[in-house]
Amino acid sequence: MKLLALGAAAAAVAALALTPSPASADELPAFDFADCPAPPPNADPGTWRCEAFVSQGKLTIDGREIPLGELRLTFSEGRVNGQYAQAFGSLRHEPVRVPGLAGTTLQLRYGGYSDFQGNDSRRGELDVYAVLQHPLLRQECSIGTASAPLHTVVHDDPAVPPTVISKNPPTMHFGVVDPDLALPATQGCGPLGELVDRRLGLPSPSGENAFSQTTYVQYKPL
Repeated sequence: MKLLALGAAAAAVAALALTPSPASADELPAFDFADCPAPPPNADPGTWRCEAFVSQGKLTIDGREIPLGELRLTFSEGRVNGQYAQAFGSLRHEPVRVPGLAGTTLQLRYGGYSDFQGNDSRRGELDVYAVLQHPLLRQECSIGTASAPLHTVVHDDPAVPPTVISKNPPTMHFGVVDPDLALPATQGCGPLGELVDRRLGLPSPSGENAFSQTTYVQYKPL
């Protein structure tokens, strides 16, 4: 899955030169920096910051829409010996109900790899997997796994361009979209796995699915 408004570093620097949006502070989510990784011991002084993301998204599988609700992601970035470096903090996502599968929830989890340095071709990359829970499904039921996660690559969403909310503290709003999402069949679900796949339309090839997300991000120096 291609996921999340990640790696805002390059775009954020440019966008923060813009005039801030008049958005009210009451419209902003509460940002949480508790999971921010500390800079490494050999970090270049004064170059590190934490980025806290609060996102709302939806996943569309072959025309079936799954609202994902709120996702929270934190990571730190800066320089080590003059070179860009980063450290992953956390991905937090509460289980959400899956339409068409009564009593079933889906929860995204971190898959062990991230690269948030944006470039001209993508905003960032992240590995995730989706845990499916239902009393009749096995505990290990998932789309992707921790050992074989879904590799995500996110791109800017032209419908939600970067907007500066505040310069102090630096706060932005923007969106990402994934038009190339491909999803495998479920794994580890037990006898009902084929039923879950049929209901969700899995496996589903690239071009038949989409992931879109709008994100608020705030930066904190470390």
